[in-house]
Amino acid sequence: MNNTIRRASVFTLLLVLALLVRATWVQFYDGQALAEDTNNRRNAIETYSRPLGNIIVAGDSITGSARTKGGDLAYKRTYKQGELYAAVTGYASQAYAPTLLEGVYKDVLNGTDPRLQTVLNTITGKHTEPGDVVTTVDPAVQKAGYAALAGKKGGAIAIDPKTGKILAMVSTPSYDPTELTDANTAGKGWTQLNKDGDKPLVNRAMRQPLPPGSTFKLVVAAAALENGLYSDVDEHTDSPDPYTPPGTTRVLVNENKAAPCGNASIRVALEYSCNNVFGHMAVQLGQDKVRAMAEKFGFDDDKLDVPARAYASVYPKDMDQPQTAYSGIGQFDVTATPLQMAMVSSAIANDGELVSPHMVSQITDSGGEVLDDDGHPKTTQVVSSHTAELLRSAMESVVKDGTGTNALIDGVTVGGKTGTAQHGENNSKTPYAWFTSYGRSDSTGKEVAVAVLVEQSDAARSEVSGNGLAAPVAKAMMKAALK
Repeated sequence: MNNTIRRASVFTLLLVLALLVRATWVQFYDGQALAEDTNNRRNAIETYSRPLGNIIVAGDSITGSARTKGGDLAYKRTYKQGELYAAVTGYASQAYAPTLLEGVYKDVLNGTDPRLQTVLNTITGKHTEPGDVVTTVDPAVQKAGYAALAGKKGGAIAIDPKTGKILAMVSTPSYDPTELTDANTAGKGWTQLNKDGDKPLVNRAMRQPLPPGSTFKLVVAAAALENGLYSDVDEHTDSPDPYTPPGTTRVLVNENKAAPCGNASIRVALEYSCNNVFGHMAVQLGQDKVRAMAEKFGFDDDKLDVPARAYASVYPKDMDQPQTAYSGIGQFDVTATPLQMAMVSSAIANDGELVSPHMVSQITDSGGEVLDDDGHPKTTQVVSSHTAELLRSAMESVVKDGTGTNALIDGVTVGGKTGTAQHGENNSKTPYAWFTSYGRSDSTGKEVAVAVLVEQSDAARSEVSGNGLAAPVAKAMMKAALK
């Protein structure tokens, strides 16, 4: 009998110890994960128990909070001109995880960021007042880009080359984040937005890399000048027209059969967008040198935060010579976002220096005290100031005399590069229209870099071009930034 009692006691003790170990494990190891689980309703109740902090554009809040009617979620997020700024704010939802600035700064906006905590709050246990996020966005540039892209599927971005400040980030078609804020209606809004074939939730300015077409020729030209393949943009290149890359019988042709592309200089080749020149140039340089230059501009960076994370633009690896030739004209498996191509123009405009792009200037507490100031972004010397000067000269020729004349602005020196990228097998689908550029006011010296992608429009296929569709959007944004 004693043995039976003893065994039962030991077994019971082991069960108690197992329970204590499990409870300790859950409390101290799994506790934080459980507390942060998006399915934990207590988090939503706490977050929406009071108004959120705001996202600020040019001194004005573009977000707000509204009292709900009943339920345990006391407040919900609201948006002013939601469709206009959706590519900047993202959404804060009672039902879904927040995105873009709402997601990156959720702790600041809901008041849980430790930097907001005060001694008084710690002693009294009182809720910390939420902070605000101050953006670099210029409403005039944002509105100009959004209006110019209306009716089109595409993305555009404007950057101040000297500071890296993002002045506008536009993606169309857009959506109203208000559709996703209320837990009672968010499911219906989410379903409708995801059923839309135009994918309005996709941020095309920084999260949809597509073939950049001839805008990538700027990267190849930079690599040729930096590596000493050519010393000047007016030096004749050794470029047969037509050009057949080694290892294939497929001829690399030019869209404009009458263009003077045979042995053309870099300037003329950019003006007429000569495929033979840049395909041959990429083969001469080799994929490693072209890739090295692309990566200096930001390609292949999978940790590009602005501060929301952008998708990486890609220059492919392990190509044969024909593939390298086609990569030189921004085709094959080369992909880029408007953000990436704006970074290319920005560095060229800024004497070869790339200032890291960012769209938040300050984080403040509820009283306006600055908690974080992004006043010292990283700067990288991508190309020499001499190479940048040569490229600017050639880009300005593209706008004055070449394929980019629709970007001309009175009183502004504009440089640019058009692109019309093939889409679908054997270019069976409507091509993508690109334009990357910079503008400098002749009177004030103020500068802006803009890149535009028109993925789809109502234009006839024969009318799809970087100059016809994308350049006018860039022009509108540059005028708004420099007026």
